[in-house]
Amino acid sequence: MNRRSLVSRAARLLVAAIASVPLFVSAQTAAPVRIGMIEGLSGPFANTGEAVWRNLVWATERVNARGGVKLPGGNRPLEIVRFDSKGQTEEALSALRAAVDKDIAIVTQGNSSAAAAGLIDAINKHNEREPQRQVLFLNYSAVDPVLTNEKCSYWHFRFDAHADMRMSALMSVVRDDKALKSIYLIGQDYSFGQTVLAEARKQLAAQRPDVKIVGDELHPMARIKDFAPYAAKIKASGAQAVLTGNWGNDLTLLVKAAREAGFEGSFYTFYGNALGAPAAIGDAGIGKVIAVADWFPNTPGKASEAFYQSFRQRFPNPADDYVHMRMQLMVESLAQAIEKAGSTKAADIAAQLEKVQVTLAGQTAQMRAGDHQFQQPLAVAVMDRQGTPGAKFDVEGSGYGFRVIRQLTPKQAEQPHTCTMQRP
Repeated sequence: MNRRSLVSRAARLLVAAIASVPLFVSAQTAAPVRIGMIEGLSGPFANTGEAVWRNLVWATERVNARGGVKLPGGNRPLEIVRFDSKGQTEEALSALRAAVDKDIAIVTQGNSSAAAAGLIDAINKHNEREPQRQVLFLNYSAVDPVLTNEKCSYWHFRFDAHADMRMSALMSVVRDDKALKSIYLIGQDYSFGQTVLAEARKQLAAQRPDVKIVGDELHPMARIKDFAPYAAKIKASGAQAVLTGNWGNDLTLLVKAAREAGFEGSFYTFYGNALGAPAAIGDAGIGKVIAVADWFPNTPGKASEAFYQSFRQRFPNPADDYVHMRMQLMVESLAQAIEKAGSTKAADIAAQLEKVQVTLAGQTAQMRAGDHQFQQPLAVAVMDRQGTPGAKFDVEGSGYGFRVIRQLTPKQAEQPHTCTMQRP
């Protein structure tokens, strides 16, 4: 090759390289699409808020690793901005105002149905009052059914199965437990806890009328430090099982107190696989603690296993081991909706989010436009020692994992709604 050809080739390569730079720089330096995470990051449930933070950060990192969201003006990364609600509804509303002041058009919250209800009302009013600064609400964990029924909103999308859906999945196992004759109902005294117990009574009456409810009570949320008196009542009742929607420390302290009191019955839970509970329960929970979720680390399938292992590589500390498939699907859904809308405006994204369908790690789910309730698989699992068949992975280094015993397709998990959606 002669000198002129070499120079010409070098010039072409230089031009090509320069032409590629703006695209790369655009994806890396463009203003991020910010998502305001409003959650309790201090106080008694701070550990659950930090678990959400890790999940959302990991989800956005995956989107950003592939270049961010594709928009007409160039790719833009996703960014999570933290707002501490301190576990209080009024603080959540203050955080919403702070997010709006920062021109954040997408907020996400979940660890309180009471806070979620307050946010829905506030966002509805704000969006009507300020149509040029509308806000979208993505809900990953607030599961009071009313939020996608009577209180449904065009601006609110729920990515977790609501309490009645979870209860139905649990009840499919209760229905087959023919040895069960007595059960104790206990929950946190706020909208979600009240809803869980009401639905438990309803579904038990319909599906297991032979099971006697020997206890039915609510306790103050996040204020009980010693659950020994409750554990003593549970044991004295002669209950063969406890059913609870408790989460966070209210669950961990309850099951620990029950173990210390010598209660040997089963626990039917919404969150028995979460945040310290397995370690607190110990050997007493093997074969006895049942939990329902959209996904478990021991969900069968190579794609599911690879997904979980990649999370553990990102967060190797056992204390950080709590991955939520639904939060990953939520961020994937948002990215898809933004790209299809070609816009970061709340109304444009909402129009696409209503019809989103996503697949990740073998899990496929889609949004139902009628009530903005995500339709996804559900699973029920029982606590077992790590290493036993079906329990390859443990939880938080506890030595205990959850073996899947029942899987429901999105169609099997689906329930009717009473939402009358008011679209702008």
